Amino acid sequence: MRSFICFIAIVVIWISHKVYRWGNPKSKGVLPPGSMGLPFVGETIQFFSPHRLYDIPPFISKRVERYGTLFRTSLVGRPVVVSTDPETNYYIFQQEGKYFQCWYTESFIEILGQQSVLAYHGVIHKYLKNLILSLVSPENLREKLLHEMDGSTRNYLQAWSNHGEVDVKEAAADMIFEYFAKKLFSYDETKACKKLRENYKAFIDGLISFPLNFPGTAYHACLQGRKNATEVIKDAFSERRSSKEIHNDFMNYLLEEVNKEETFLTEGIAVDLVFVLLFATYETTSAGITLLTKFLSDNPAVLRELTKEHEAILRSREKQDSTITWREYKSMTFTHMVINETVRLANIVPGIFRRVIKEVELKGYTVPAGWVVMVCPSTLHLNPDKYGDPLAFNPWRWEWRREGGTKEAHVHLRCKELFLGQEMHAASKDFMAFGGGVRLCVGADFAKLQMAIYLHYLVTKYRWTVIKGGDIIRRPGLVFPNGLHVEISEKQKCSEPNDAKEKVIKA
Repeated sequence: MRSFICFIAIVVIWISHKVYRWGNPKSKGVLPPGSMGLPFVGETIQFFSPHRLYDIPPFISKRVERYGTLFRTSLVGRPVVVSTDPETNYYIFQQEGKYFQCWYTESFIEILGQQSVLAYHGVIHKYLKNLILSLVSPENLREKLLHEMDGSTRNYLQAWSNHGEVDVKEAAADMIFEYFAKKLFSYDETKACKKLRENYKAFIDGLISFPLNFPGTAYHACLQGRKNATEVIKDAFSERRSSKEIHNDFMNYLLEEVNKEETFLTEGIAVDLVFVLLFATYETTSAGITLLTKFLSDNPAVLRELTKEHEAILRSREKQDSTITWREYKSMTFTHMVINETVRLANIVPGIFRRVIKEVELKGYTVPAGWVVMVCPSTLHLNPDKYGDPLAFNPWRWEWRREGGTKEAHVHLRCKELFLGQEMHAASKDFMAFGGGVRLCVGADFAKLQMAIYLHYLVTKYRWTVIKGGDIIRRPGLVFPNGLHVEISEKQKCSEPNDAKEKVIKA
């Protein structure tokens, strides 16, 4: 009996020690304040808790209020330091390769592929990034993709109007998926034996979920979706190798690279590259298009200004029905303001993670090597000190003037609100909708071009009414639980008078 009591006492002491060490990690210096949560689980459950779109995640805001702009926590078993400070974030991105390295959870890498572009660093990552740029660089967008994307968008919007009612999120995802799958490896869902789109849907549903891999869980379905999708891409590679037919697509270019004597590229890396590119392109851009449609529906003044800009483009053409030119795209000043404002509020990426490869000091605190730092874009994008009335959808905040050859912030009066002018940078200390540093999203120009083309035809040729849906939550990724359903029709085919019902959105 005495031995048993001693054994229990030892176990209790051991567990107590482990719990204490978990909550008080060792460090050569002073760690940032915060809580490590429960052993092993940490604060993962709180991090994944759903919350509404128009706010900083409660998980972040509560801890910032308690600990300040730099705090520690634990997510999926890893010690994490969260930064909401613009200067610290900028430093993190500038020191990539020296103190920090791009990082994703083991479960996330398993989902996206052990050989995906996300898993590589340094020279190999730069090489893979250049491969991607051969497809979506500004030069290729201008010379090749613009005309194709224009035609694809026109055809889909016409089909939407013929159908009458669509879920914008699903319809936009289908549009971009079809076009980009053809550009990547000439894939046609209507002719394929194995359906790729449904496997991507299963993959996305469990992408940001708790990593429990057994039947019935979202994570398991996600892994199965990935497995099935990559099998389709692998089959395409095998067929391409055995065929002498030349395809004008990205896979053809990748095969040429694989066959070179001195190359980093293997077929496994190429498969994962195609898989990730298709996912990243269609899912994030379709979310942006859905939010654009919702924000325009909710803000008639913005819609009127946007329509004015695009109708001016039509009037300047010799043929109004001609395709969008690169010069016209670059002239869409207000359109780019609308896109910037949309992605600022969207905060599609909930956090940007970097692994600490060498002990580093941040704001007077020590962050040990092996820990992870997380930059939270929403705290920057919804900062009232940088964005007046940050929860308001106000594209005019991106307007700025030049006086005497210098750039100056100015106050612009619009809709009875004052907003501090913001410059339209791709990335800055206060705007990182497309990431930052050397890992700036390589597909940002493609996404912005696709959204601009969509807006051009939507506001000049169609009118629409939101009939249901539009709710948006985060968990922590962006989710449209009931979609955004609209009735859409061509303007010239609509017989309603100018004073139609208030809810009908007229472009």
